[in-house]
Amino acid sequence: MGAEFILIGLILVCGFYVAWNIGANDVANAMGTSVGSGALTLRRAVILAAIFEFAGAYIVGSNVAKTVRKGIFDPLEISNMYPPNEAPFILACGMIAALLAAGTWLLIATYMSWPVSTTHSIVGAVVGFGALALGFDGVLWDKVGLISAGWIVSPLISAVVAYVVFGILLKTVFYQRDPVAAARRVAPKLVFILMFVMTGLTSYKGLKPLWKKWEMNPEDPRFVLVVVTVAVVLGIIGFFVTKLSLSRTQPSPSDSKSKKNPALDADVSRSLAKTIKHLQRVRNNSTDEIQDRARQLLIDVESLQDKALDNITTNTDSDELRQVEKIFSVLQIFTACLVAFAHGSNDVANAIGPLAAAYQAVSEKAIIAESTTAPWMLLLGGVGIVIGLATWGWKVIKTVGEKITELTPSRGFSAEFAAAITILGASVLPIGLPISTTHTLVGAVLGVGLARGINALNLKTMRNIVAGWAITIPAGAILCMIFYFILKLIFVDSGWAVGG
Repeated sequence: MGAEFILIGLILVCGFYVAWNIGANDVANAMGTSVGSGALTLRRAVILAAIFEFAGAYIVGSNVAKTVRKGIFDPLEISNMYPPNEAPFILACGMIAALLAAGTWLLIATYMSWPVSTTHSIVGAVVGFGALALGFDGVLWDKVGLISAGWIVSPLISAVVAYVVFGILLKTVFYQRDPVAAARRVAPKLVFILMFVMTGLTSYKGLKPLWKKWEMNPEDPRFVLVVVTVAVVLGIIGFFVTKLSLSRTQPSPSDSKSKKNPALDADVSRSLAKTIKHLQRVRNNSTDEIQDRARQLLIDVESLQDKALDNITTNTDSDELRQVEKIFSVLQIFTACLVAFAHGSNDVANAIGPLAAAYQAVSEKAIIAESTTAPWMLLLGGVGIVIGLATWGWKVIKTVGEKITELTPSRGFSAEFAAAITILGASVLPIGLPISTTHTLVGAVLGVGLARGINALNLKTMRNIVAGWAITIPAGAILCMIFYFILKLIFVDSGWAVGG
């Protein structure tokens, strides 16, 4: 009993250890855009994370945990390869090693302010244990490939969504003569979409285990109608609440025709820059009168661009843009909640999946094909995530929120909205696909930056982030193998746990 007691203690400590590091690294990614843009203070971000991370973990988290626990290799194969009295402890040592490996790598990455993927870390660690305990062929590489595809697809999807969303905002709000009035018109509609998506996805997919418990069929048209109706009602409520709150924001009393809009000037400047390139081509490839006219036009257009650039510089801190960003600060709070919920639903599995497998193996001294994720496990993961964000999350927040591209509430809203849709959509898939919050958030921030032009991105930071992603998987696997050898030597090879 002494060995089993120590193993269970290790399982709980290591599960919390990983959850704490997830909070320090990955939740920082989820909340980094909000804090980096100034829409939320760190204190308020922690409070929101505490509420919505728990909600995501309890409602959706157990669905994804099953894939992390059993999707990388078949645990029953361990029973076939090892003696019955050893197999459960082999699995437990492997899962504890995976937790230790993922937590240690995340600790190093957070210390270095690197936004890495906790999903990469834990899946790489589990793959390392599976390959070591069962051999290369024992790993379900088709499942690993499916999960890996999520790591590639998710940032691409979130980047495209963020690019489109921010592009629409530029055209419908920032490039308008009166951006404040435009934002007041657009914001309630955006809130309706947010509320509809959040309610629809979580109700129809996230609550699926609850519907099964109540013997309800999610494919029943009446069920779909109820979910859609609730989503529409909450969306309408959000629409009018936002409209009411914005009614207190009074437009600037100055004449709208005389307002200076640096965002509009920036669009003009980019268009003039393209015109200059075309005129330079005409000047270089023509002769006589055409060349002379092109040369004169170049002088005129370059003068206009200098004027536009001067307007951008002198009016960057305009009252109109401050009012617009204040409006989007409210919207970003909605998206921050949605991202926190989506993160809790997905990434709590990185701590709870291996924990559940190890705890079940030790407590029952058996490897069972089907097991449940206990609520206290999700509670442990949720607490660890929130504490990790509160104590050390600021390091990665600086990288995501400040060092990839300059963020404002409107840009942060676009990035968080895109990431939330991508993460939550993947978390409620029937296969429980674990994707990387880091990849998704960084992809969304990248998409927002690209919408402003390639020069808006810090390519050096992006290069370092991608390099960190590449290192994470082998680091997790190697560390897991080392920890597994040590744990197996202590608890299995010595006969301590097996004989206990």
